[in-house]
Amino acid sequence: MHFIISLMKAILISIFFSLAIGKTFAQNLQPDPHYKLVTAGNWVKSKNYYLLTLFEQDKEVSTLLKNDALLAKLTQAKVNALQTSLTNCKDALCLPEQLKFTNEDIQTVSARLTALYKNGNALDHLVKMHLIPSGTYILYKNSTPAELLVKAWEQDAAAVNYAIDVYAEGKKPNYPVIDSISFNTKAKAYYTLMYDCSTVVLADVKNTRLFFEPALQAALTYLEINERQDPANYEPMTATVNKAAFDRVKLIKWNKYPYSHILVPGAGPDNLTTPLSGEGMLRCRLAAAQYRAGKAPYVVVSGGNAHPFKTKNNEALEMKVYMMKTLHIPENAIIIEPHARHTTTNIRNDARLIFRYGIPFTKPGYIVTDKSQTDFIMTMDGRCEKELKYVPYKLGKRISETELEFYPLIESLQIDADEPLDP
Repeated sequence: MHFIISLMKAILISIFFSLAIGKTFAQNLQPDPHYKLVTAGNWVKSKNYYLLTLFEQDKEVSTLLKNDALLAKLTQAKVNALQTSLTNCKDALCLPEQLKFTNEDIQTVSARLTALYKNGNALDHLVKMHLIPSGTYILYKNSTPAELLVKAWEQDAAAVNYAIDVYAEGKKPNYPVIDSISFNTKAKAYYTLMYDCSTVVLADVKNTRLFFEPALQAALTYLEINERQDPANYEPMTATVNKAAFDRVKLIKWNKYPYSHILVPGAGPDNLTTPLSGEGMLRCRLAAAQYRAGKAPYVVVSGGNAHPFKTKNNEALEMKVYMMKTLHIPENAIIIEPHARHTTTNIRNDARLIFRYGIPFTKPGYIVTDKSQTDFIMTMDGRCEKELKYVPYKLGKRISETELEFYPLIESLQIDADEPLDP
């Protein structure tokens, strides 16, 4: 009896230390600025659903998931449901509904990932070599590696469902004026469109052995037909629109400048024919003056294809053109951030670029904009917490009515599950 009690104590102590070591390991690993995101040529997928992208691309992980009996059963059930929906669904919204992850699906996968995760196996390697250094799920940094894996899965599943909710079922996004579905879901022709989407998705995934493929492919298809592939715009930017500036980063003598960069948030025009708003021009002029004064070696212009609804004009690109052609700022001093749709993500996306481009992350940045936006940024913490679940910056001094110091924060790397146009 004494032996059994001693053995039980030893097992409990071993379990305790294993959990403690796992949690400490996850906490000690940090995002790596040299880490290269795995994209496999699909930026919309990798930016929105990074864990699912890795599940596809990592051969060992993919094999492990395909060979699990319970996940194989779930995979077949999802494919069968898609096939059956083409016969049984008589209204448009029934079709995408069959493709979403149910709560039971999500819980089943969470349990299987927990069971399959073993120290040193392919899933362990994926977490430690990809999820943690990428920073894409950094809000779960205090979790054990196994817990982080499950939380990342649950986030990606929710993100897939959200895209289907908005861009197939027509539910309201966070910003309906600029981000809504492109179609009338009550029109008779919409049933045909949804039927055709399900047919195409089935053709793509009918032979899949990965449980998440039907829902993932559906979300990507709905985004595509809505012309909502904004996350892919201008990527890979270090080889395209930002190449000249990126190639210069290693040559900068950073101690010559008080700030790492000047950030200019965009201001969209109110019509589809004006490339750059008057407010955007004025902000660029203020920033150009600070650049010439030697405040920083770079100007980052930030703003996506946001205003007005489904505009083809990109705020950041148009600001870069204006700064080069009209204000004569050299191209290798301008970085564009062409994806932000709100002031919160102007700063968040800027922080991501600063980190990944190797620009000193602890050096303060310098926001230059109009007085009203500066006033707003000074009190924007609550909106960031509500929309992003964190604040992506720490404010410094307000230099003037139009100038503000800030420090980027590493939490900015976290993927946003309910903003598929700018995750």
